[in-house]
Amino acid sequence: MRMARATLSDVQLRDLDWLVSIGDHQHVSAAADALGVSQPTLSRALARCEAELGARLFDRVPDGVRPTPAGSLVLDGARDLTTRYARLVGSLARVVDPDTGLVRLAFLDSMATSLVPSLLRAFHAHAPQVRVELRQEPGHDIVRDFEQGGVDLAIVSDLPPGPYGWHLLQEERLVLVVPATHRWCGRTAVDVAELGGEELITTPPGFGSRRLVDGLLREAGVAPTISFESQDLATIEGLVAAGLGVGIVPEAFAGQSGTVGLRLDAAGARRLIGLTWRTDRELAPPAERFRAFVLRQAAGTPTRATPTRP
Repeated sequence: MRMARATLSDVQLRDLDWLVSIGDHQHVSAAADALGVSQPTLSRALARCEAELGARLFDRVPDGVRPTPAGSLVLDGARDLTTRYARLVGSLARVVDPDTGLVRLAFLDSMATSLVPSLLRAFHAHAPQVRVELRQEPGHDIVRDFEQGGVDLAIVSDLPPGPYGWHLLQEERLVLVVPATHRWCGRTAVDVAELGGEELITTPPGFGSRRLVDGLLREAGVAPTISFESQDLATIEGLVAAGLGVGIVPEAFAGQSGTVGLRLDAAGARRLIGLTWRTDRELAPPAERFRAFVLRQAAGTPTRATPTRP
């Protein structure tokens, strides 16, 4: 006998679940009672499945039905599929449930010991069963993760190009850090134009902090020598402390390894840090709960700002 070629659109998961119930009860009427459907409805579903699969699945016997060899094969597959689907539904519920689900948060390395821990501590007290998956990476990697759907929200200094929302969380002053033996140590401020003769330690091209620094230098019309590049702002401060050059970093990093922080006389010597998310995609309930919580925590700050775009 030539078997019909069934597709998933023909045999539905509900049908498979009903077949399993018939196999478990070995009686159509008993299975119908357990499922809460009429016996004729279940009998029609069984007949439809047999027609679509091209095989008789049950033999009629005096006290009910028994699976045929083909029926035993179908029941084994049906049990596996319905079990896996139930497991999938349960796992999905745990991910999207606003009380127990998952939030995927990316953030800049420079936020790892300051803003992020305080936000997570507050959110954990608010929603202790929500899991937050963290990605600590540079801004251009965060943009890539957004494009690939790998993160829900991010804490960044650059507002990415495209459909992104933004909420300002904090504003940081940028300062010049110099070694403790530098000739400028007795000063409180430095004009950016004075950096032309200095060796500068900064982040590599493509990083948000590098764009900020390059913008300040370009505005002042100077091009200092780049002596070292590091992705980590704390490392930059440490290299400056070792006497290898000067650096422009957020004020919180000044003095960590013995450097001296000097105010920069430049209107743009600041870094805006904000929470961002895609506006062309709906956030999953746990991520939306995190976003709403952070916005409430930051109440009183502007919901839109003008951070640097790449």
